[in-house]
Amino acid sequence: MQRAFRSGRGSSEEVGDAMPSSNHRSGSGADDENRELVLGLIAAPGPATELASSLLPDLPDQLALRVPNVRWVVQLVSDRLVQPPVDPDGVIQAAREKLLNEGWHLAVYITDLPLETDRRPVIAYTSPTHGVAVLSLPALGPADVRRRALRAIVRLVSALLTQYGDTGWGTGAGHERRPVSAQELAELGRHVEEDQHGIRLLANVISGNFRLLLGMLRANRPWRAVIRLSSVAVAALGIAVLSLVNGFIWMIADSGGVLRLTALTIASVLALVLTLVIGGKLPEEIPRSEDRKELPGAKEQVILFNAVTVITVVIGVVALYLILFALTVIVSLLLLPPDQIARQLGHPIDAANLLAIAWLTASLATVGGALGAGLEKSSRIREVAYTYRPDRELSRHG
Repeated sequence: MQRAFRSGRGSSEEVGDAMPSSNHRSGSGADDENRELVLGLIAAPGPATELASSLLPDLPDQLALRVPNVRWVVQLVSDRLVQPPVDPDGVIQAAREKLLNEGWHLAVYITDLPLETDRRPVIAYTSPTHGVAVLSLPALGPADVRRRALRAIVRLVSALLTQYGDTGWGTGAGHERRPVSAQELAELGRHVEEDQHGIRLLANVISGNFRLLLGMLRANRPWRAVIRLSSVAVAALGIAVLSLVNGFIWMIADSGGVLRLTALTIASVLALVLTLVIGGKLPEEIPRSEDRKELPGAKEQVILFNAVTVITVVIGVVALYLILFALTVIVSLLLLPPDQIARQLGHPIDAANLLAIAWLTASLATVGGALGAGLEKSSRIREVAYTYRPDRELSRHG
């Protein structure tokens, strides 16, 4: 599913799939101010599309500061373009085909996929030959993403126009286009590499990969991972209720000790994580070509996909455990009868005993969640995987 949006300087309106006709490119004798330069902004469905739509009101004016005397029109299309794993060249080719089909002058593709070259994350890639630039959303990191993306897109477009020396865009009398400098590009990435196809903006190996991992986690939204698994939550709550009113559970909690309760916590969390990862068949396999050879760069990308997926599951399970613990603590302190518990245990009790009961109950409930995960449809569990992307926009635009 695709939707296109059009935004000009000072206005923003939704348009259909029809793109500018060839007369937008002609009229060399017309005034620069009457010229229209169309930028196609392609974004992968989900977080990338949400980010791109938030940039529409500001992007034309920011571009006009770089290239004055031109009326900028930005058209947004939500499209996956490619299936992972891919290399930058494959993404460039797909974006170029989209540009030609839609009749844009330039195109920027915001992808939610990580792009790597020799273990260095690719933040962005420009190809003046194709009139296309690619921006990797995860490589921007987890914080201040909108500002960094806006600045990056403006500079990438400026870099494309700088290499289009014979176009004449924005070079009217009294107005000179301000070209992007190598230093400004280097601010987007620590390393700038140029080849016969274009320019790659690379991050540092250690800090860049760490920022990339955090950016992928942010895009995967781990706080929603287990919430979507209804069977897990129902089974966990059911076990929690049964455990809280069970006198045998009270006795185990009273004699368990901190070390045993901690070990049970770790075991219960691990059980649910393994059930989700293995039972849901979340790990991605390295794709191979017809002759069974690994595709270039596929191994590194699949490792990142799997790492982010597992971390997402762990974060979601830990969040579920903490919620269960908080609920059981509240119920234990408010509803459990202290006198009856004291008679069952054979000694007076205090708040520490109730906390121990709540602690054990949360661990048992998490194990119950693992049983519920076994009943969950694998398609639901697959939504936790990083490479899962529904073919629809996840937010409303316009």
